[in-house]
Amino acid sequence: ARSFADIGDIIRGRDLFHGNPQEKEKRDELEKNLKTIFEKIHSGLTKNGAKDYYKDDAKKNFYRLREDWWTANRHTVWKALTCDVKSGNNYFRRTCGDEKTGTLTPSQCRCNGDQVPTYFDYVPQY
Repeated sequence: ARSFADIGDIIRGRDLFHGNPQEKEKRDELEKNLKTIFEKIHSGLTKNGAKDYYKDDAKKNFYRLREDWWTANRHTVWKALTCDVKSGNNYFRRTCGDEKTGTLTPSQCRCNGDQVPTYFDYVPQY
């Protein structure tokens, strides 16, 4: 299973888990598709020197563009992932608020205001 943080790592090209050998072909195909997507995004950049800012290495990984895209769109991705969760479902631990006033997710496994629970990013992986 993949976590929200794993999805972010995959999009940004930072995924440390490369899967087992049987999954390598699918993982390589996913990375190839992501490169194609971000190459199309890059080719459509026209304002304020963005194309030069996001120019990339010879392998066309577009890591800087991918990082900024994730930063700008992670909330939308979170909303899309949780939009069909049935009302009344909660995470098993208090995820909303701070450590002193943490509450369960009120509905759709989201905090109020569609806030992404921040502990989902950068969870240490061993």
